[in-house]
Amino acid sequence: RSGKLTPSQVAKNIIAMLEDCDKSTPPLRAIVQWDQEQIMMMAEASTARYRNKCTLSYLDGIPVCLKEEFKVVPYHHRVGTVYLGTEPETEDATVAKKLREAGAIIIGVSNMHELGTGTTGCNPNRYHKIPRNPYKPNHFTGGSSSGSAAAVAAGLCPVAIGTDGGGSVRIPASFCGVVGLKGTFGRISPHGCLPLSYSTVSVGPICTSVADAAIVYSILAEPDPLYPYGLKQPKATLSDMCAPDLKGLKLGVDWTFFQACDAEVLSICEKAVEHLQSLGASVVEVSLPEMEEARVAHVVCILSEMRDFLQPDFNKHFQEMNLDTRANLALASQFTALDYITANRQRTRSMRFLREIFTTVNCILTPAVASTAPRIYESDLLTGSSDLSFTVRSMRFMQLGNFTGIPGLVVPIGYSTAGLPISFQVMAKWWDEAVLLRIGLKLEQFRYQTKKPSVYYDILV
Repeated sequence: RSGKLTPSQVAKNIIAMLEDCDKSTPPLRAIVQWDQEQIMMMAEASTARYRNKCTLSYLDGIPVCLKEEFKVVPYHHRVGTVYLGTEPETEDATVAKKLREAGAIIIGVSNMHELGTGTTGCNPNRYHKIPRNPYKPNHFTGGSSSGSAAAVAAGLCPVAIGTDGGGSVRIPASFCGVVGLKGTFGRISPHGCLPLSYSTVSVGPICTSVADAAIVYSILAEPDPLYPYGLKQPKATLSDMCAPDLKGLKLGVDWTFFQACDAEVLSICEKAVEHLQSLGASVVEVSLPEMEEARVAHVVCILSEMRDFLQPDFNKHFQEMNLDTRANLALASQFTALDYITANRQRTRSMRFLREIFTTVNCILTPAVASTAPRIYESDLLTGSSDLSFTVRSMRFMQLGNFTGIPGLVVPIGYSTAGLPISFQVMAKWWDEAVLLRIGLKLEQFRYQTKKPSVYYDILV
């Protein structure tokens, strides 16, 4: 607004940095498709709007990227594969359309775990390669919105859009030390996204800060006539988000569940709970019942739905899929209709338990991920990575939100002794994202320092 900088100047910087990312050793591989002309066209239009003082929204001129799972004109809708999206897209997903209408500059589409089937982000195929964690390039970003989190952490854009069916926004945001919001199921429209699992996936922003996540959320969160599940939602608000303290808020913690994480993660997460208490919130012990049943049921639901949707791909493109994708889809084919029905009965139970819990507390606190980002090994670059015990562990605190549809926010709160980010998660009742953002702002104050990643681009220079 001050005129010291124009969107066009920022866009030129980003283009130079995208070229640099591709040449670095190892390549960052955060953004996998971008187009100089497209970027400059949007930036120049925004520059003119600033000159004429007629900007479209807070996002006007702001660089954003979208996970390759979304249709974005004129890019290929590959969804992390080598066989999908053979032609450039001619139609935008709803979120891409809304970002354009808000004046944002779409700098490209970001890398992802093939078909969203994993939590490492490891994708060895020829179009994607393995995105690197900006804090430690020999570590994974987390998945499946891997490139989205890496792009934000590395400074390429302050906003990226991801999807989250089993932690796919929150895990990479946690591993890359940025903020990730999974909206309530149906809150932000996934229309134009490959419908891999229709009952567990929510859309959400990955951002540099909680305030940025709130801005993006307020622009994207509304009913979409093309997406029936979100039509009846209440209006999205940011009420009390900037309240000076947390007085009157009750924060629920199931300590047995909370403590099932690495010692380093636990110690800093416990301190974060004390920090929230010091701001006037009260911590209430709650019991989250049947968590093991919910975890298994979530896996049955998400994999059954993916297997159902990808049945033609599995038959026709099996040889072109990554090995871990084949293994996951093959595992999914072992579930029966009875398993799926039983899992959905469990969902009804879990939602009922939560409804009761939310009559006594405003939110539920957990660590974000039980460990920090895992190492990348040489073999991963060639054949990919399949570590089921890691997958299970990384999703531990994530699945409840996907299974029952409640919203969750992850905020970085510190670093391990090895220098990898550690994050904290807050979950709230359906449609109550505002309370998450309010608590998130206070968690940011707890983080006494933000370390610059070893791979970092300053697009404002």
